[in-house]
Amino acid sequence: MHRRLALLATLALAGCAVAPSHVPPGAEGAGARTGDISYEPVEGRDAQTVARMRAAAPPDAATIDPSSDGEEARLAARGYVRIGRGRFPIERIARAQEREAREQAQRQAIENGAERVLLAAPHEGPDAAWIADYYVRFRLPFGASFRDLRAHERETLGVRGGVAIGTVVGGTPASRANLLAGDIVLALDGNAIVDRADFQQRLKRSAGRNVVLTLVRNGETLKRPLRLESMPSDAGE
Repeated sequence: MHRRLALLATLALAGCAVAPSHVPPGAEGAGARTGDISYEPVEGRDAQTVARMRAAAPPDAATIDPSSDGEEARLAARGYVRIGRGRFPIERIARAQEREAREQAQRQAIENGAERVLLAAPHEGPDAAWIADYYVRFRLPFGASFRDLRAHERETLGVRGGVAIGTVVGGTPASRANLLAGDIVLALDGNAIVDRADFQQRLKRSAGRNVVLTLVRNGETLKRPLRLESMPSDAGE
């Protein structure tokens, strides 16, 4: 459990909400392709872990939308992370197919605490099934994705290291500090950043306290104070 929580925490610091974890319907393990209604949590996102990481209490009912291109990315940009997948074989919900699939998905969502559900209609085939992907908005200690600087960026700035900010999730420390996509972060609390892994570890060590980022935006050097969210406690695990 410690290893799984550490992995999930690291992803959260890096803005995991903006990195979709989609698995195409039918690509799960063999256990998901039986003739029974089933639910499989994403590895490392069991009920206890989700409870620690979620940004708000579970809703009374989830919002269910049709699965479509780009929808998962839009959820990810708002901090939603996929926690599991439900499968409803068509022979088990023979009447009022879509309505019953939605009802089954809602029941599972209430059980697993999901806030959003993307429901995909079945494809033709002997094991055709409705597929429901479940999402919860996670509490992100930082709230933005970032990457290593490219060689030409380091050369232009005359620096050896740093990171470039990608997508910024609303309602997170990165958003409240007015970080923008394309900002280049060179230092945290005055200490130069080596690369993405170095920045990630510094954010983890600084969770729950105030820090100051030194960044470059459109050629101008700025300082942005922000308070990082605390990491979920794993006491007792």
